[in-house]
Amino acid sequence: MFSRPFPGAAAGPSAMAMAIPALLCALLAPPPASAQSLFPGSADSRRAALLPAPSGEGGQPRTASLFTGTGAGSLFAPLPAPAITARPTDPAILPGTGAADRLRHLIAEAEAGRAGYDAVNHGARIQPPRRPSTMTIGEIYDWIAATPGQPHAIGRYQFIPATLRRLIRAQGLDPGAVFSPALQDRLADQLLAEAGLGSFQRGEMTRRTFMKRLARIWAGLPLPSGKSYYQGVAGNKATMSWARFEAAMAQIFPG
Repeated sequence: MFSRPFPGAAAGPSAMAMAIPALLCALLAPPPASAQSLFPGSADSRRAALLPAPSGEGGQPRTASLFTGTGAGSLFAPLPAPAITARPTDPAILPGTGAADRLRHLIAEAEAGRAGYDAVNHGARIQPPRRPSTMTIGEIYDWIAATPGQPHAIGRYQFIPATLRRLIRAQGLDPGAVFSPALQDRLADQLLAEAGLGSFQRGEMTRRTFMKRLARIWAGLPLPSGKSYYQGVAGNKATMSWARFEAAMAQIFPG
């Protein structure tokens, strides 16, 4: 069914039909230079807005870009590098060299006695060929491998083989490193950090809890019962009383 023209409409093209081409031409024509536009500039620059922005100094985009470049204006630019903080097992977190020194001395009292950095477990029938503090880590490993079936706790802090190997790996040390007093202290500091020294000194752990955690690392330190955490295992026993341990800790960490 065909529509009929409105009454009184002139024959031939309507006014609306004639207006449509003019409207299309107006929409498609480039805007005058003074006109505002969502994409200002020439047609070429409008096309360029969809492409990566040209690099400025240092190779960074001159303008912000959603996916391109690493400039500060980019939505996906890398975040600022975080401040470097010590790992939980990093000796650098120990907040007080004096306190750490005194604590290591207390542990050495329980573990090594007068032998200090050259202490070897009394149950070792075959001793190392030289003083431990002058041997390399590799030489200590060789001594351990060559003398199976005996205790191998060594040094001022009586590192057993499994713990020694783990600490050496964690520190990224070469087998050629000398098992010197400084190195032994460094390894002990890692164990202190693992026991929670940082948390204890920040007030996040009680002294009693920290002492119990130390006793789980070093067999010579006592629990509140006065016994070693490893009492009777491979002949282990506490070498100081709980009262002595508690009094010394209160002096090192008052308050």
